[in-house]
Amino acid sequence: MYPLKFKKTLVKKVWGGRKFNSILDMELPDESLYGESWEVSSHKGGLSYIENGEYAGCSLVDIINKNKEEMLGEEIVKRFKGEFPLLIKYLDINDRLSVQVHPSDDYALRVEGEFGKSECWYVMEASEDATLILGVKDGVTKDIFKKKVESKDFSDLFNTIKVKKGDFINLLPGVVHATLKGSILICEVQQNSDTTYRIYDFDRLVDGKLRELHLDKALDVIDFEGKVQISTSENRQKISLVGAKKEELVRGEYFNVDKYLIDGIFEDETNSNFKILSILDGVGEIICNNISYSIKKGDTYFIPAGLKTILKGKVEILKSYL
Repeated sequence: MYPLKFKKTLVKKVWGGRKFNSILDMELPDESLYGESWEVSSHKGGLSYIENGEYAGCSLVDIINKNKEEMLGEEIVKRFKGEFPLLIKYLDINDRLSVQVHPSDDYALRVEGEFGKSECWYVMEASEDATLILGVKDGVTKDIFKKKVESKDFSDLFNTIKVKKGDFINLLPGVVHATLKGSILICEVQQNSDTTYRIYDFDRLVDGKLRELHLDKALDVIDFEGKVQISTSENRQKISLVGAKKEELVRGEYFNVDKYLIDGIFEDETNSNFKILSILDGVGEIICNNISYSIKKGDTYFIPAGLKTILKGKVEILKSYL
């Protein structure tokens, strides 16, 4: 096994932009607006294919089926029955992301036949006016919410917050969210799910039609008491390690995420399960079994279970693992 890099699955979105090219140096196939780059995925909506090394051309699903424990780790194989549990993306939100909510496992497995969607966002870039909708205001009940949304009266419904580069948001199922102003570039870590319930899409037309809304399902899953978990680079503890500083961003049931600021040579701990390295900024290399793999902003690498890695350079990395 070795560090795996995948071909990017680029998705056009009405709210997308061109930052994948201008900031992350991705080659976009045309002049369209792109909102998502699926980086590591076993989901049917955007299956990842390996582009480097011996397994080039194989899908993530194929390589996991052939080498379950080596790829995922014995614990993950047992817990998720051999399925890859995460989905890693970059998002370029250059217009308003629809007002939406995601279901929990219980609801999604029963209604949609797939996992729920707990997710988190690390803000890589943000315009000065970048503002998000995060949760509903205190005192808003299901009945109040339904009546106001049906009449397109969105006053006094949502909490709004300005965000900036370096902010981290843990979005639990049931928390209503959207982007309201400005633009943001995000690294997203989420459960292996593509279930989203759209509440309002600002009456935008796509191919001459309004996008489908899912208010009834949304009302079933909104957590009207749900609180948003957000941290900034200023208030997170930085743990000093040899060759790096580490910030613990989230510890949860579905994923753990840490940020590393590497300056020099850093020997990462060897995880018994897989880990994903998302390169937020800078350039460097991953050294594994005396082979060097170059890394730069916008890259993503899958590190199979139990693989010893050394990270070298001046680089910021998001590590996702279980």
